[in-house]
Amino acid sequence: MSLKKDILIRVSIVYLAMVVFAMVIIGRTLYLQSVEKDKWEEAEISSVRQKVIEPNRGNIYTSDGSLLAVSVPYYEVRIDMRSESFTREIFDEAVDSLSYKLSDLFKDRHWTSYKQGLVKAREKGNRYYLVKRNVTHLQLQELKQFPIFREGRYRGGAIYVQQNKRIKPHGILAARTVGYTMKGDRGSVVGIEGAYDTELSGIDGYRLMRRISGDVWMPVTDKNEIEPRDGYDIVTTIDIALQDVAENALLTQLREHEADHGTVVVMEVSTGKVKAIANLGRTKDGKYQEGYNYAIGESTEPGSTFKLASVISLLEDGYVKPEDKVDVGDGVIYYNDHRLEDSGNKGLGVITMQEAFEYSSNVGISKLVNEKYKNNPEQFVNRLYDLGLNQKLNIEVKGEGEPDIKYTDNPLWSGLSLPMMSIGYEVRLTPLQILSFYNAIANEGEVLRPLFVEEIRYHGQTVKSFDKVILNHKLCSAETLSQVRSMLEGVVEKGTASNLKNSYYKIAGKTGTCQIAEDKSGYVKGSYQASFVGYFPAHNPQYSCIVVVNSPSRSVYYGNLVAGPIFREITDKIYVQDFGLQHDEETEIAEVQAPYSKSGYKRELESSLLYLNIPFESNEHESEWVKTRSFGETVSLSRSEIPALYIPDVSDMGARDALFLLENMGLKVEVNGRGTVREQNPLPGALIRNGELVKLEMSITEG
Repeated sequence: MSLKKDILIRVSIVYLAMVVFAMVIIGRTLYLQSVEKDKWEEAEISSVRQKVIEPNRGNIYTSDGSLLAVSVPYYEVRIDMRSESFTREIFDEAVDSLSYKLSDLFKDRHWTSYKQGLVKAREKGNRYYLVKRNVTHLQLQELKQFPIFREGRYRGGAIYVQQNKRIKPHGILAARTVGYTMKGDRGSVVGIEGAYDTELSGIDGYRLMRRISGDVWMPVTDKNEIEPRDGYDIVTTIDIALQDVAENALLTQLREHEADHGTVVVMEVSTGKVKAIANLGRTKDGKYQEGYNYAIGESTEPGSTFKLASVISLLEDGYVKPEDKVDVGDGVIYYNDHRLEDSGNKGLGVITMQEAFEYSSNVGISKLVNEKYKNNPEQFVNRLYDLGLNQKLNIEVKGEGEPDIKYTDNPLWSGLSLPMMSIGYEVRLTPLQILSFYNAIANEGEVLRPLFVEEIRYHGQTVKSFDKVILNHKLCSAETLSQVRSMLEGVVEKGTASNLKNSYYKIAGKTGTCQIAEDKSGYVKGSYQASFVGYFPAHNPQYSCIVVVNSPSRSVYYGNLVAGPIFREITDKIYVQDFGLQHDEETEIAEVQAPYSKSGYKRELESSLLYLNIPFESNEHESEWVKTRSFGETVSLSRSEIPALYIPDVSDMGARDALFLLENMGLKVEVNGRGTVREQNPLPGALIRNGELVKLEMSITEG
């Protein structure tokens, strides 16, 4: 074979091979474009997608501007080792220095460990290398000045991913009412966080993200496709000073009586605004915490506080007058062989109906109700329904307990039902429902729905305000109202709550003591619920309050001795702090005056209190700034959160401390008056804008 022919054959073979190879490629391309088109489009879509960017959740405030719940930003710090302008020279020159600084800042690893991780990530060309999680805003600002990171996104590959965490600056104060939300299959919504979740949540934004190796998602660009809209802020009706007083007063009594749990609610009479709500339950280790909202959710037999409804029924139906007599004998009566007796004041003999109420005579009240309604028990139950005691309040916070006032056709109705219901057994109500009923007596017969939220705001501007909601314009006649108000005053002046009587202001209210019933085993011997509910000042009511203490384990369990002191401590503190309640400015109030201290710099406060020989409690914490609260003869110092990104809460501070804090954050400050800070604008929790003016209204204004 000639050389020429050999070359021609070889070229032909190569040519045919290339043609076949080209045909295979063309065929495969056509196959992928037609048969497997959907599959590869899906793969492309799955590797690049829109990821949700969560907005900043709105803050929850007290009525005076203190933060109850706030979202604090934390960050994931990452590096794109293959960023376009992030050269090997930049990395090699700065990696040692960066490792030293990271180790010094976070103090969690040796610098060589940081360097090893960075070098390996660089060698692998990691596009989304994790440097550190849960970095605070202050740490992030410092980190941005470190080598490599100060080069920015492209020359240094720096990536910062913000994640928000929800915190409660005041700890357990009103924690259950503030609430929380839990997402997912087992998600739940609790308290104000749950009731206003939609408003607080804001609107999601979106960012284009690409999936890289390790199933990690990395932003395609620095900009969001759709910017998120921050959530609205919620301003509650809670007064942080009253809340603090209520919480501590309740805690003291629970500890003293080793009770299972208790609740306190303070309400503004004319508006229905809940100014304080405390719920404390005993844990297995003997401590107390807010684990359940007893005020809203626990429906129990109220006992003697329910006698007010019985008396109103008797008066409204014209069966008795306050001065009418009833013979209680030796304080014992039998209904169908069931023994019912008075506790405390026994053997009163013949007394008036008003005295039967003031001394909380089970015999007297049950005897009157049974005699007048035994032939027509439906009339009594209908009267209770007219008072609205069988209806829920339908408050915005979820979990309200169901009231239970059974009708005569109920299978559980018996010959005992009428007398037992008259004294608060065989009926069930929540503490908040009872308080709403008593608040109506103080509010000239107008029944209000308890209110937990005053306003919804967006970046400091009011979006929506909430006014009082009237459930019943007229609970009873004016004559009956006047009569029962006199009786409620008599309970404190000369009746079962005379231990609450004082020379400075008048209290009106009713004690309650009842055995606790179990669903299956009946009443538990030696297990009681003590309560007191009322309002003050009696002649010009401003606040109503209920206190319920469940299962005090010591021998003392009467409402006036267990719940009454909590009520009195709360009203004392309100009276001292609200000069509008004091008719005579020269009145000596030393009996109820507690030591007072402004909030401020911890070290100086401790030094001053030691010098003045005022006892104080200070929890072990590293915070330089503290909030103060007074109870008994002691001042308590608690940690004050000073978030770097948001305007801090300087309420109750003096002008010097407030100026120091705010001006060191780059803010300008205008002070109006002297004394302590009472209001600030913008409110605490607003984002800090350098050079922004903050106005402080002090407790004493000039002129």
